[in-house]
Amino acid sequence: MKSILQIKSLIAKEFLLEWRQKYAINGLILYISSAIFVAYLSFNLETQKLQPITWNTLFWLILLFSAFNAIAKGFMQEKAGRHYYYYGLVSPYLIIISKIIYNVLLMLLITLIGLGGYSLFLGNPVQDLPFFILNLVLGAIGFASTLTMVSAIAAKANNNSVLMAVLGFPVILPMLLLLIKVSKNAMDGLDRGSSVEEIVTLSAINLIVISVSYLLFGFLWRS
Repeated sequence: MKSILQIKSLIAKEFLLEWRQKYAINGLILYISSAIFVAYLSFNLETQKLQPITWNTLFWLILLFSAFNAIAKGFMQEKAGRHYYYYGLVSPYLIIISKIIYNVLLMLLITLIGLGGYSLFLGNPVQDLPFFILNLVLGAIGFASTLTMVSAIAAKANNNSVLMAVLGFPVILPMLLLLIKVSKNAMDGLDRGSSVEEIVTLSAINLIVISVSYLLFGFLWRS
């Protein structure tokens, strides 16, 4: 019970910091809006030249780079002194769990905003929307959990943003390919059974990443 209360306090702290630094979330929303609008101008919706496969791939690329921009600052914006302060108050395992939960919520918000704006400007060719949204939720969890741990590693390397990309992309890329495939099946209205293997694989990857982050973060935190 005490651990749950501490996790709630840590998540509330993250929301409070985000609220105080409104430029961060505002800048992220501006980034998504600009990317969508540029895509709209580039493909010129009036000519109906945007094919479903292009719509799908471009949408996930926008979400991917939005995820890097949103989650990279998770540990990198905190100074070492604050880390020592947290270390004396709570378990490092609670810190990584709270960070992952907060980043998942942030990614879900980004995903919903991105899908709404993307559908508004570029249309929505998805035939099985509930299944498409389920895939979005799995993608948000995968991006958030993976990049949270990568952000912690990069923070220990003197906030090396290059390291964030180098470590993040090899893990994200297989996940991204699965997400694009499932999304394409949902857009085409195919039977959901054809995507069960990919959904199970995505769920397993998310579970493995979260478990590994939980097990290894304590050693990383003490280094």
